[in-house]
Amino acid sequence: MPPSVLYLIACAAAPAQYVDVGVRRAQEAGWDVCLVLTPSAARWWEHRHAELVELTGHPVRSQYKLPWESDVLPPADAVLVAPLSCTSLNKWAAGIADTLAIGLVSEGVHMGIPAAAVPYFNRAQAAQPAVGRSVDVLRAQGVNVLYGEGGYAAHPPRQGVADAFPWEAALAALPSSGGPRRK
Repeated sequence: MPPSVLYLIACAAAPAQYVDVGVRRAQEAGWDVCLVLTPSAARWWEHRHAELVELTGHPVRSQYKLPWESDVLPPADAVLVAPLSCTSLNKWAAGIADTLAIGLVSEGVHMGIPAAAVPYFNRAQAAQPAVGRSVDVLRAQGVNVLYGEGGYAAHPPRQGVADAFPWEAALAALPSSGGPRRK
């Protein structure tokens, strides 16, 4: 049986510059990883896009396909949004699917695809009242949001450590390992 398919969705938060580490960790855990980037995160990888395609073995998506185009990625068995930026967190919770990344996970959650998310933003952003409401909204929809006690703690402004992103914890938040695809 082929491995389970994980859609790794990375938003434009500092750890996205190390998303290749997340892909490798997921692959080591047995997942077939399809990478989807927000348009802003995709800009960070423009000069190394081919590296991500080679690493995943799939096209790296960041834009909606045109209506007459075929889907190029296999169906997802799980979705991990990591890193999840403050902007994308609030858009997702509000139902604003103006990017492929947020559109896929917004729809997928309501199609029964397990989803986990690991935010990455600073304390000033986290102080916005919308953040707590957004986390609550996503959790109420069944999303495993690693934020707060036992999860991600917002860092002081300008003091984040992007290359120390908790990829292992993010993968452990998924409902199952990337073993063989379930029938």
